[in-house]
Amino acid sequence: MDATVETCSGIRIAQAQLRLAEETAAALRELRLPDAGFGGEPADFLLALERHAGAEEPRAQRTETAEGAQLSAAAREILALSLCELAAALRSGAISARTATEACLEALATQGRALNAVARLDAERALARAQELDRARAQGKLAGPLHGVPLAHKDMFPRAGELSEWGTLIFRGRRASITATVIERLDAAGAVDLGRLNMVEFALGITGHNPHTGHPKNPWDPTRITGGSSSGSAAAVAARCIFGSLGSDTGGSIRVPASLCGLVGIKPTYGRVSRAGAMPLSFSLDHIGPLTRTTADAALLLQVIAGQDSRDRTTSARPVPDFLAALEAGVGGLRIGFVRDRLPVAVDPEIAELTKEAEAVFRDLGAIVIAAPAFDLELLNALRRVVLTCECAALHRRLVATREADYNRETLARMAPGFAFSAVDYLEAVALRAPMLERFAAEVFARCDLLALPTCPVRTPTVAESDTSGDQRFLALSNAMGALVGFANYLGLPAVSVPMGFDSAGMPTGLQLVGPPFAEALVLRAAHAFERATGYTQRTPGARA
Repeated sequence: MDATVETCSGIRIAQAQLRLAEETAAALRELRLPDAGFGGEPADFLLALERHAGAEEPRAQRTETAEGAQLSAAAREILALSLCELAAALRSGAISARTATEACLEALATQGRALNAVARLDAERALARAQELDRARAQGKLAGPLHGVPLAHKDMFPRAGELSEWGTLIFRGRRASITATVIERLDAAGAVDLGRLNMVEFALGITGHNPHTGHPKNPWDPTRITGGSSSGSAAAVAARCIFGSLGSDTGGSIRVPASLCGLVGIKPTYGRVSRAGAMPLSFSLDHIGPLTRTTADAALLLQVIAGQDSRDRTTSARPVPDFLAALEAGVGGLRIGFVRDRLPVAVDPEIAELTKEAEAVFRDLGAIVIAAPAFDLELLNALRRVVLTCECAALHRRLVATREADYNRETLARMAPGFAFSAVDYLEAVALRAPMLERFAAEVFARCDLLALPTCPVRTPTVAESDTSGDQRFLALSNAMGALVGFANYLGLPAVSVPMGFDSAGMPTGLQLVGPPFAEALVLRAAHAFERATGYTQRTPGARA
């Protein structure tokens, strides 16, 4: 390992990471950046997002696996349904909440654990909840649009009194004192909470590796990674163990696992979904959203969790449109700008070819496909890196000083630059978000309605080849995997990953669609049209762990 230095706080930093921080800060100082002024508060950035919000969508009224050979036939039949299909069957009484819950618990206890997707399950509480919902339905009472739907989530969304361990040894056995707002909203909509799923330690990593809990395995090929940090969520949904899961996205941690596991994953606009009670990584960049099998499923879950929350002052008061009602409008006449120039990394030739095929699909659907206006992805990535690592380092400074040996090496390597950036570097990067968003809206969204580009530019590596012992190789892979997604976090833009096809190894790839602020309905609508035209979301993994 590289020689280390110590900061005034006593935190050890690899020399290579210190150099990276110094080089990034120096490069930013040389760039011709807009004047940040005296902004920089989250509320100021929210105002900038509001100014550039996409057009309102109509608020129409909505009407209400890896192979499973080891599962019962009844369970396999239920688990083959989409979330929306199951929700309809539960509302009609064709399937009981208890039966659906038992099917998911059976799948998670077998396939889910074989894939290292499961952190812990609470079968007793889940079955009691399901029976309660079945009794309510028998009396003609439905809790909401998710009445009886079993879900399990990334282990960063606490429920008061229950274990909440965040993928780390440091919080092993810790019980939460509060319940996250998104969990409360799912409860109110009638969902059944089965338990928590594995994640990268403290959500700081994009490959999915976690030596503490075991690396989750990709259901399409268990020798390969899932992507992270929402690794267990992606594995469990892709394997048809559950119908959907909440994840978090600070630099691609919903979209990259969705791409690598053949799922739909949406990062909503900053401020659209409350983060109250959820584990923080970077309060300026954290977003919460769903991982699902289809775009309609993602729209339904997002509908339930979106909206203003008094517990999170960064949530927007903008009305939440009916995401499901807007799905069928199609993409005729939409200007979709494919990003072809100034990419900060090389795109694998097979992924590049699939992206060209995606362009042709949208043309056939009536969209106006153009080359996206040029913008500086590398600059936006550098600014995001400063914000992320500084905020993460501030959160972890005392823990690293006292419990450094209990962290994964990769976690420490990812946060290390945050201990070396100056306060000036950080404050400028935060304050620049609003003016950079202003520039982006004027230069990019003035000419196209949506951006399109690959979600992940590299093909899915194996667990073994990406579980490196050298910090620099691991960081190089991580940075390449996240090179095309982090800009949407820095600018707070809504972005969805939808399956784009399969490479020569049979592994899924993802197409990322990015829209103006608060245009979730638009990006979901375009993703739905692409999904319907290609049928990629209907394919299921054939491998078993």
